[in-house]
Amino acid sequence: MLLQPIETTPSASQTPVITEEEAGALARTTVNLFRAWNLSDAEACILLGGLSARTWARWKEGQIGRIDRDLRMRMAHLMGIHKGLRYLFKDPARGYAWIRKPNDAFAGQSALDLMLRGEMADLSAMREWLDAERGAW
Repeated sequence: MLLQPIETTPSASQTPVITEEEAGALARTTVNLFRAWNLSDAEACILLGGLSARTWARWKEGQIGRIDRDLRMRMAHLMGIHKGLRYLFKDPARGYAWIRKPNDAFAGQSALDLMLRGEMADLSAMREWLDAERGAW
């Protein structure tokens, strides 16, 4: 099969945009999610792409500043992971605990172990794996 040239590229207006207000709400929700997952501050900072401990401490106090595109995407993936777990586990506590449990599908590592490698692709892959497990694809 021969690849065809791209005729047009998506414009900024075609790309979903997370507003500042939505990003702030997403950050507050992420703080609550990480509490439910019982993450340490260090783990939270890694999942948020190397967010500084000082900024994370401010977030936990409700002081959310400007959030860049990368961080917005990370939080969107984390919410997708949370959503996938809520679909898979009727009992929310089981889903929260699942992220730390060793999993044969991940060669004995936990989902959190994989996500803590720190790359956006790790979050994306976990979200896709959960979506596939629940039959969303």
